[in-house]
Amino acid sequence: MPIPEFIVRLREKIGHDPLWIPSVTAIVLRDSTDDSIWAVPEVLLVRRSDNGKWTPVTGICEPGEEPHVTAVREVLEETGIEARVDALIGVGATKEVVHVNGDRATYMATVLRLSPTGNQDAVAGDDESSEVGWFSVTHLPVEDPQFRLLIADAVAQRKRPEGFTPRLGFTKRN
Repeated sequence: MPIPEFIVRLREKIGHDPLWIPSVTAIVLRDSTDDSIWAVPEVLLVRRSDNGKWTPVTGICEPGEEPHVTAVREVLEETGIEARVDALIGVGATKEVVHVNGDRATYMATVLRLSPTGNQDAVAGDDESSEVGWFSVTHLPVEDPQFRLLIADAVAQRKRPEGFTPRLGFTKRN
């Protein structure tokens, strides 16, 4: 479901006015399928149907739903991959987003690192994504600098969890 029903009902009342929405960014990492000594982790990405951009799995928390539950649910719905949450990568507000339909929102994103727990054959599980796939973290089709930074944070946390501090805040405010 592209827009949760509770957001649809809110939009009926407020139109395109800005909303503050709790969300998740789920960065799913796995060991490379490349057997070379230079192998690096792979990240699960989706190509968004609304704008054609590659991103990690993202989603809106349903009312009362914990972010870690949202992350696992969204990964399964969007990619068919069952996953578990391994670590908190960061929490912060996005810049305001103006969606293609004119809706305006700022997302309070909880960024989590996940690992697949079973079958790793990703499929586009709903109409939010036109494609899904695993990509080497050294060859990302992701253009958004914020997503690239968060993927790098997830890789760093996975490699050296004892020295990692979650990122607090994503944008600079004037």
